[in-house]
Amino acid sequence: METRLLEYFVAVAGELSVTEAARRLYAAQSTVSAGLRSLEAELGVQLLRRTTQTVQLTTAGEELLANSQQIIDAVERLRVLASETASGQRGRLTLGTFTGQDLVHDLPAALRVFRTRHPHVDLRLVLSERGSTGFAEDLVRGRLDVAFFALDPPPELDVVKLLEAPYVALVEPSHPLAADTVVSLAQLAPEPWIDSPAGYGHRVGVEHALAQHRLRRQVVAEVADLLAIPRYVATGMGVAVVPDIVDSSDCAKLTIAEPMTPWIVNLATRQNAAERPAVAALIDVLLSHHLPTTSGRQAHGSASR
Repeated sequence: METRLLEYFVAVAGELSVTEAARRLYAAQSTVSAGLRSLEAELGVQLLRRTTQTVQLTTAGEELLANSQQIIDAVERLRVLASETASGQRGRLTLGTFTGQDLVHDLPAALRVFRTRHPHVDLRLVLSERGSTGFAEDLVRGRLDVAFFALDPPPELDVVKLLEAPYVALVEPSHPLAADTVVSLAQLAPEPWIDSPAGYGHRVGVEHALAQHRLRRQVVAEVADLLAIPRYVATGMGVAVVPDIVDSSDCAKLTIAEPMTPWIVNLATRQNAAERPAVAALIDVLLSHHLPTTSGRQAHGSASR
């Protein structure tokens, strides 16, 4: 069996689209389709149900998927070992990042060090419209090698914690709630909210806390850039709950009365992916360049609480 056929299968299973899988693999769509038919013929089972509009995994396809990725990873490790030179590993790695990256990590410096040590490994940085939720799926499906991840990890992922920060509430300085130093989620819930889009790790943490107290809210603006949320709050547009490492100097910052699980940022990979030398090297460099946790990392102005 050619591992190339397994790569076609894993890509199609991850994208649930032959067209998108072909684009990801830089292959012709007809080549990928022919490879899938060849793999199914060789195994004697149908792996995918394909129509003109949808692709779905069969039960056999689901069972084969995890093993296929393990085989591909093992073959990749052999290829890497065989192609290593005195100058280091070869290949390409895809890293999932987020817009608040500068809060937790000096990524440009880290990647500069990595490229100096491993000049034959190319790097591709990507964002996800669904934040950490999207990264979890991308890692499991093999679309990413490493990602910065801010959710409880599923069992298919290995994680290393970079930092954690408590949540705080932000309100506009003239807001009635700004007169206090502590605020409850119940007091915040009726207000209009500014938050990250659905699926982002920060928002998932906030919504989990609200759900625990059976509270509902209205998000009037979704802002993908975590760093920008306080600027919207400062205009009086709404309230927010953010990790206490965001610059909130133009807002009133309040302690949240209820206990909340802190915002935790991890480095995540698919299980055993760090056995690949290039992945392990990237993780080592990233770990050496993360920033220390500093609560309220900003110059506190008179509006901050």
